[in-house]
Amino acid sequence: MDTKYLARITEDGREQTLKNHLEGVAARCATFCEPFGAKEQGFFAGLTHDLPKYSVQAQKRLRGGPIVDHSTGGGMVCLERGQVPLAYAVMSHHTGLPDAGSKADDSSKNSFFGRMRKARERIIPAFDAWKEEIVLPDKVSPLPINANDPLELMFFTRMLFSALVDADRLDAEAFSVGDSLRRPCASIETLNVMLGEYIKKNHWLSPATLLNKNRSSILEQCIERGEREKPGLFTLTVPTGGGKTVASLAFALRHAKAQGYKRIIYVIPYVNIIEQTGSLFREIFGQENVLEHHSGVVYDNVNDSDGLPRRLEAATENWDMPIVVTTAVQFFESLFSGRASQCRKLHNISDSVVIFDEAQMIPVPYLQPSLYSISQLVKNYRVSAVLCTATQPSVDSIFKKFLPNHSLIELCPSSTYDPKAFHRVSYRMMGKTSLKAAAKQVRNKDQVLCIVNRRDTAEKIYDLLPEEGAFCLTTLMYPEHRRRAIAEIKRRLKENLPCRVISTSLIEAGVDLDFPAVFRELAGIDSIIQAAGRCNREGKRDWSGSVVSIFRLEETEFSQPTVAVSAAIATLRKYDNLNDNAATGYYFHELLDMQNLDSKKILPFMENYPMNFRSVSSKFRLIEDSKKTVYIPIGEGKRLVEQIRLGNINRGVFRALGQYGAAVDKRRFNQMIETGDIEILNGDIPVLKNERLYSEKTGLTR
Repeated sequence: MDTKYLARITEDGREQTLKNHLEGVAARCATFCEPFGAKEQGFFAGLTHDLPKYSVQAQKRLRGGPIVDHSTGGGMVCLERGQVPLAYAVMSHHTGLPDAGSKADDSSKNSFFGRMRKARERIIPAFDAWKEEIVLPDKVSPLPINANDPLELMFFTRMLFSALVDADRLDAEAFSVGDSLRRPCASIETLNVMLGEYIKKNHWLSPATLLNKNRSSILEQCIERGEREKPGLFTLTVPTGGGKTVASLAFALRHAKAQGYKRIIYVIPYVNIIEQTGSLFREIFGQENVLEHHSGVVYDNVNDSDGLPRRLEAATENWDMPIVVTTAVQFFESLFSGRASQCRKLHNISDSVVIFDEAQMIPVPYLQPSLYSISQLVKNYRVSAVLCTATQPSVDSIFKKFLPNHSLIELCPSSTYDPKAFHRVSYRMMGKTSLKAAAKQVRNKDQVLCIVNRRDTAEKIYDLLPEEGAFCLTTLMYPEHRRRAIAEIKRRLKENLPCRVISTSLIEAGVDLDFPAVFRELAGIDSIIQAAGRCNREGKRDWSGSVVSIFRLEETEFSQPTVAVSAAIATLRKYDNLNDNAATGYYFHELLDMQNLDSKKILPFMENYPMNFRSVSSKFRLIEDSKKTVYIPIGEGKRLVEQIRLGNINRGVFRALGQYGAAVDKRRFNQMIETGDIEILNGDIPVLKNERLYSEKTGLTR
């Protein structure tokens, strides 16, 4: 054979042969698929993914020729050998997983069947030369999952696709730039030692108070269970203030060591409560071992000598880190996505302990598909999952449907600790009240937190408070502004200065504040208990005098109550003590009974229309697109906006700009467009033009 077939040519003229690339990707992909029993499938996919580069046209493309389809033909080779999931993965490793389409689709359709017809009709260049260099296995073992179950088959295809995409990108990266972005991190054994040192330094296991004694009991229980439990599905139901973050981490690391797992993935509901956890983990393990992956984090490699930010940025693509902290949106939407960029990391969820912090906050309309994905990870992909919360939702029946051979195992039953030690507040039902009366109650206290359900309600109460020490926290403030406000709130609380905070629910979890009194507008019981976690948080005051007052506003009396409020009303009629676990159990039973747990009918769609990846991805959106983000050119935000004006747009700039974005309703957004208060940069980046509409007190005006 005279022709030398290449996979790539670098800018400095180095050449990687196609044979070397295919065999390298095959080896990596096989390794990635081994934890879930698909080593042979991974190897076959790696060998076939770029076979169409064995064409004259594809080789010309490497030197500036026209674009050539170099993936469909590889998918056809897989399909001819009966490997349907491999055919999908190989065909899609650049463009993303498509819908199956119909067998009647012609070659113009971008569906699976349309592209297979394109291959059969020889519309793509001939690439038979691969047979001179590549030897494919004669046969591949049966799939390690139930191939007759369309849901399992789609899940497996997505995981195989993930492994192939990552293997392909890593092989190209290794040849082009070496291993500078992929340095080894600490082992699970070393991370266990680091956590042990942190626990010892902070005297977690030698407590001086009754509250800390009970926290210590919870921690010891989690350590012991981590060492002896087999892989499975767990709950960790710990009262607010029980130290569940460190306790769940201790379980995860001991369990990972015992089972030979590679990483811990911490899934947190929202970006605005993730930073505290990420900061704690970096304190324990060092920033080089902890990856935060969400829209609010920026890894900037400016003035960095060892390239750590660049390596962390690269790790967001495939989660190849021992500790990953991410959001529920990032985690679950990736599991139902078809995009290569979102799916690339999925194979690295295998061989992991995945902790779902504040598990009760998984949106109920997506609860069934979300729990199905957790079930698949536990069943087929060497994952142990922990649902971690102070108010555990009643999801046993859902898991029994998806995992009939597994039981939910509670890691820390209430017999482990004295529940009364965590009763740091009492609850008071105020009944109906007016906005003015609610504001008066808040005004009469020097340090108080009042949480309401709507942003306009927060602003109205705030306007009735004395200016000194008053704060209004809503999503109308950009994140960096909220961070500064919370830092000032913490200072005033610590120095015993007047501090009256009106907030929406964004403050209810992950924000470490301790008020002597809390008011909460009637909401779901889980939200009320989360609000109570901001009252007497450290148990330094008498619980009977630390009051959480629950009120209803007369102004909203005629509004249709939400499902959560309706379930809360039913619960409060039956129970007068929210410290009783039976109350939260009853609430979640009522809540789930009142709602459709798969409102988009995602699971039935997957059963009836299998392998329609793109359609499923468009259906699964944990956060509905009901608001628009407006970027505020204030402080650092102004510099970032100027960078965009100059055309300096990259991922780093755009991520940093996210800290200066405020969310507004679409109706208000359109009004601001019409009045010229917003300008659109680069075609799709809305920036506040009229800066008078942004207040340092309340954020963007409604």
